Amino acid sequence: MRRADRLFQIIQALRRRRGPVTADALAAELEASKRTIYRDIADLIGQRVPIRGEAGVGYVLEDGFDMPPLMLTPDEIEAAVLGAQWVAGHSDKALAKAAHDLIAKIAASVPERLRPFVQEPASSARPAWNQAPDQLDMARTRDWIRAGRKLKLGYCDERGRASERIIWPVAVGYQDTTRVLAGWCELRQAFRHFRTDRVASADFLDERYPARPGALRAQWRKTLAGD
Repeated sequence: MRRADRLFQIIQALRRRRGPVTADALAAELEASKRTIYRDIADLIGQRVPIRGEAGVGYVLEDGFDMPPLMLTPDEIEAAVLGAQWVAGHSDKALAKAAHDLIAKIAASVPERLRPFVQEPASSARPAWNQAPDQLDMARTRDWIRAGRKLKLGYCDERGRASERIIWPVAVGYQDTTRVLAGWCELRQAFRHFRTDRVASADFLDERYPARPGALRAQWRKTLAGD
């Protein structure tokens, strides 16, 4: 790996993590020696890159470092395009359009030598087949998730049993042929998952739920880890 590429990868590794990163971890990730990492860190600090820390403790990239966000590697471009392809083929129309727009923006933003990685990627995601239709407005649902507002759902389960729930929506999960809305159910007093093709009716309520959306989402993720 060229030294310039290695310095860039060190910054990327620090930016990717919230806590301190040890020289051992950086050396393992970049397949370099600890001595090389120490020298590179010193060089970066000398170039006024705001890295804080010390040998044996770990390093942190402080806020305020301005690195162009689209200094992408070929693998990062492949990952972004592959993800956007999957979203375009498995999501609702609004999100699919956003995925196509994202690919176009990446192609317009990267240097010309990197555009083949966008326009002719080595990886590809096939579109979904026999996709179940959503029975609620997914774009508006995502707005309600961000705003922390409640939804009133009429829902039919896999046995055709109808129920009415007020939920605090936290996330939409995208599967091969279906979407799942996750939320805290006031009726069950627990997190529940609702397939969007089984929603019979949806009222978008103005009422906000009492928790912060991010905190509720973190609580939901803990239940998934427990399961």
